[in-house]
Amino acid sequence: MDFLLLMKAAVIGLSIAAPVGPIGLLCMQRTLTSGAKVGFASGLGAASADAVYGAIGAFGLAAVTQAFTSLSTPLALFGGLFLIWLGQGLLRAKAPDSSASTSKKTAGIFRAFFSTLALTLASPMTILSFVAVFSALGGSISLTSSSAGTMVTGVFLGSATWWLMLAIGVAMVRHKISPEWMLKVSQIAGVLLIIFGGWQLLQLL
Repeated sequence: MDFLLLMKAAVIGLSIAAPVGPIGLLCMQRTLTSGAKVGFASGLGAASADAVYGAIGAFGLAAVTQAFTSLSTPLALFGGLFLIWLGQGLLRAKAPDSSASTSKKTAGIFRAFFSTLALTLASPMTILSFVAVFSALGGSISLTSSSAGTMVTGVFLGSATWWLMLAIGVAMVRHKISPEWMLKVSQIAGVLLIIFGGWQLLQLL
């Protein structure tokens, strides 16, 4: 494995994941209310979507890229509505229940993963970013199946590393926040998600 290429791809994954947005907001809110595992699961969903788009860019799947580009409007519509739906759910949220059963916590982890996976996949700009960056990076190397796989792995690891650091960082201060304040944080996050979703819908006009 080309470790230099792996590190370059990891930096790409980290840099695309790091900017604050709806996914980062969800990761922080879920870490505060449900713990680091649920917060990290949210980040892994986004990292998995990044890896999917990274694979499309690295392997040069032009037909798939064109298909996602042509679906940019319905994807953006779905993403905006999904954000508004999640935001409304947070506005109706109750104070965190630390006595929740193991099965409920496990279900929460899977829900967290798949919701952010869907949100990130519904962002056409993500795939366009990866195609542009990977094309530039691939132009300086002999891009084979092996090197493309290395690039995809690096993107996933870089993105996952960012979400792990974010979840751990928020979890470190979680015990200092009362359930009442956690509820307020959830409600504020809900309002911001609705704003993000509304802004995405307005851009379609």
